[in-house]
Amino acid sequence: MVKRAGPIVLAAFLLTGCGAHSIQELKGGGSGHAAHGAAPTPGGTAVPGRDYNPADVMFLQMLMAHNGQGVQLARLAPDRATREEVRTLAAAIATTQETEAASMSERLIGWRQPATASADAHAAHGGMPGVGKEEIAAVAEAAPADFEKKFLNMMIAQQDDAVQLARMEVATGLNAEVKAMAERVEASRSAQIEQMLALLDR
Repeated sequence: MVKRAGPIVLAAFLLTGCGAHSIQELKGGGSGHAAHGAAPTPGGTAVPGRDYNPADVMFLQMLMAHNGQGVQLARLAPDRATREEVRTLAAAIATTQETEAASMSERLIGWRQPATASADAHAAHGGMPGVGKEEIAAVAEAAPADFEKKFLNMMIAQQDDAVQLARMEVATGLNAEVKAMAERVEASRSAQIEQMLALLDR
């Protein structure tokens, strides 16, 4: 599902229809998941005897999987991107998201929570956003002249989904450290989106 706003449309591919955004939305601060019919739901009460709630667990589970997809996508750039700026940004994204995933895994293990949840557990939040193997393969197989545009478009959509997940955690989570992580994710991904939009314009 791709929203159109103006003549330029972000080419985004999704697993479950959540997270397609136009460049106009991203530049203007789009409406996020609400535009896809997925309104945020309450995070629920705290887990008895714990300083976290189901929203904290869901955020970690979803972002771990999402980061894994992002790392796969980012790793395409070093051998295919022509501009050093794109290769450097992709390397930074991969390193950051791998570090985040390790931290999230440790926290879930400490909470004795699974690293993943069933797909229907996230249905109220629009499903698991991200890109699938076919979409990543389409970027990998792009002609050299088209690679950077396809890569940047896909990565922008990917990073914007992380922003939406982070905002949901800030609004509904309980654990202070996880909420702080979500705030960092929102800030870093938003900055990367701006950088990639600028690269697309050049």
